[in-house]
Amino acid sequence: MTAEKSFYDFNLGSLQERRERNHLFPELARFHIALREELTEEEYEEFFNAERESFRLARLQNQISEKTWALA
Repeated sequence: MTAEKSFYDFNLGSLQERRERNHLFPELARFHIALREELTEEEYEEFFNAERESFRLARLQNQISEKTWALA
């Protein structure tokens, strides 16, 4: 099983990682650019952090389900 990076797993402090993320997820990158233009910085950060946490929890739930099925 290989762990794939989600849009929210990239290091935004790294120009190379931002480019890779935008290349791998162009539609989501454009969505976030538009969203940043519409929201305040605080609102955007809250949204981004909530989405990142949601993806993290979904991945964790998926891993637990895979282990449960493997044991069955």
